[in-house]
Amino acid sequence: MLARFQHLLVPLDFTNKNQPALEIAFEIAVQNQARVTLLHVIETLSELEDRELTAFYDRLAERANRELESFAQRFQEAKLPVDWKVRYGKRLTEIVDDIEERAIDLLVMSSHKVSREEPLKGLGSLSYQVSLLCECPVLMVK
Repeated sequence: MLARFQHLLVPLDFTNKNQPALEIAFEIAVQNQARVTLLHVIETLSELEDRELTAFYDRLAERANRELESFAQRFQEAKLPVDWKVRYGKRLTEIVDDIEERAIDLLVMSSHKVSREEPLKGLGSLSYQVSLLCECPVLMVK
């Protein structure tokens, strides 16, 4: 039988809420022998080229690559194909574009709990917006 999911995308912002999403992505990847891509988006302030901003973004990218490589080790040790990518731009656009460009078939994304008293406040979250715009299945992990 063919594996259901062959390529997973896990966007990371390096907060503690990422750990459950990484755990679930690992389990799914092991079960499906799936490829995993870890993604971090550096939110840019403007489209203008600025030497100071470029140096700042470069430092952020260096840190992000170190973090992503560290997270990738567990997948590598399990002999799963894993890679990582740092993108620049608006998080929503960059995540959705990456899904399309890589032909991702499952997005595993950290989310947050939505208040039952004020559920509409959750509609503005990044995870909810991504789930509406991407075409692959989405697993939001709280």
